[in-house]
Amino acid sequence: MHNNDTTTPQPVTRTLHAPATVHLRQAAGPDAPESRTIEGYAILFNTPSAVMYRDSDQEVREQIAPEAVTQELLDSSDIKMTMNHDFSTLLARSKQGQGTLSYNIDTRGVHFSFEAPRTDDGDRALELVRRGDIDGCSFMFTCRYSDPACVTRTVTYNSGSDMSQVLYTIRSINSIHDFTLTPMPAYPDTQVSARQLREMTSRATHDSQRVDGQVREMRQAAHITL
Repeated sequence: MHNNDTTTPQPVTRTLHAPATVHLRQAAGPDAPESRTIEGYAILFNTPSAVMYRDSDQEVREQIAPEAVTQELLDSSDIKMTMNHDFSTLLARSKQGQGTLSYNIDTRGVHFSFEAPRTDDGDRALELVRRGDIDGCSFMFTCRYSDPACVTRTVTYNSGSDMSQVLYTIRSINSIHDFTLTPMPAYPDTQVSARQLREMTSRATHDSQRVDGQVREMRQAAHITL
């Protein structure tokens, strides 16, 4: 079915996760104090996500094309570094290219670094990254998802299977809102207390609701031939 809607596609806000990309920067030397610098990749280029959703005949993933993120885009954005997209857990910030959050674009994606603040949230982030309980990052962005000039759709079929593989490639992003530290999909049971899990689950509630909305958008878009 073709989309006959001639109205201008409206931007939608989405999030995408980059697993196993976050770590503590090593100390400058054996006698130097332990580093408080957290660094990693908030965005990975040309890296298909995990399955965003599946139904009886298709699996849907998405990826970010390198041309979607430019230095101009980053420098014009107000990017907050948070935990679980909770702006009350502000760890660093870059406002129009200035601030405590540093970033650069390379062939792999968008690399970031920041000095963990000496606050409760900063100390918690430092400890969870140090232990490996958190090693991933996500970013929140806005794009015109239903505009074929901004997002392209590719469908492939596995030999001997009726299941199609749908890949959305995001080629244009309107704005970036945050980079956020996120826990691994499966926590090591012996390394995170029940209280920490409850806290992080509570803080992730708004993100979960946002992801539910994304899935609805993608399910609708998957049935539109771009």
